[in-house]
Amino acid sequence: MALDLNNKAILVTGATGSFGKKFVETVLKKWPQVKRLVVYSRDELKQFEMSQIFAPEKYKAMRYFIGDIRDGERLKRACEGIDIIVHAAALKQVPAAEYNPMECIKTNIFGAENVINAALDCGVQKVVALSTDKAAAPINLYGATKLCSDKLFVAANNMKGSRNLVFSVVRYGNVIGSRGSVVPFFLDKRREGVLPITHPHMTRFNISLEDGVEMVLHAMEHAWGGEIFVPKIPSYKITDVATAIAPAAAQHIVGIRPGEKLHEEMITESDSYNTVELDKYYVILPSTPTWSLEQFMDKFKGKLVEPGFRYNSESNTEWLTPEQIREQIKQHVDPAFAV
Repeated sequence: MALDLNNKAILVTGATGSFGKKFVETVLKKWPQVKRLVVYSRDELKQFEMSQIFAPEKYKAMRYFIGDIRDGERLKRACEGIDIIVHAAALKQVPAAEYNPMECIKTNIFGAENVINAALDCGVQKVVALSTDKAAAPINLYGATKLCSDKLFVAANNMKGSRNLVFSVVRYGNVIGSRGSVVPFFLDKRREGVLPITHPHMTRFNISLEDGVEMVLHAMEHAWGGEIFVPKIPSYKITDVATAIAPAAAQHIVGIRPGEKLHEEMITESDSYNTVELDKYYVILPSTPTWSLEQFMDKFKGKLVEPGFRYNSESNTEWLTPEQIREQIKQHVDPAFAV
């Protein structure tokens, strides 16, 4: 049965971010009869700006709740009557997390616990949490907190008892054009004629906001509980991004920032023993699923990956060329973009 969000009440944490705004836009377009769509975040200015685009007067389902996921009581109040939670709130800037570690821990780990408790206490039926490639074999604090968060959401399925409730996770790479990411940074810097490159061999996974939203909707529809969904997406070289945006600009090597990896990974070698490959994505299965593995494999026609398999941005089989990166920028970031 296809996913139907009409007459459903949905709460999105961190909804004023890039993902949240695209998710709200998609839901309002696809399911105009959605019952309630709650924007839960702590920045009143961003909520005001978002409410100018998705005004409650025009979109009757829209609600704007000021609140922090660190505040469990406020979150529970916001989750009253909610059917589905999409958890997108996080502190995600790597250098800021290294410098302010406890702030990152309070939001990304304790905040995840608050989301889980609110779902358990408020009759929520589905929770989809957003993860990151930095949660796989993390070397920085941000990645470590998101790995903890992933573990909490996977394990939450063991605590639901008889509740009709499913927790799952979606893990993907860099979103092209998202706030604070490399594409808008390079677009801004190109007028100076020099682009700062952290390392000439650096690679990253790439996904569009639209595909990220579709992956979350896919998890909403298909999750059995405890899965980490990983899409099959292309990689790019950071030097190719620079060439795509400003081919005439000099590329100045500035060195890797604190806590930054040369290449990103979404499935580690250790994960391979619990990972299933499907057509368009991989699924890291929970080590102790609350459902039948045989029935899961039969329904989704999956196959276990080879032991030792890794899904890494350096060893990926699909790559974006500078020309393809330009097309992605035109399509997803700036339609007026030109070299």
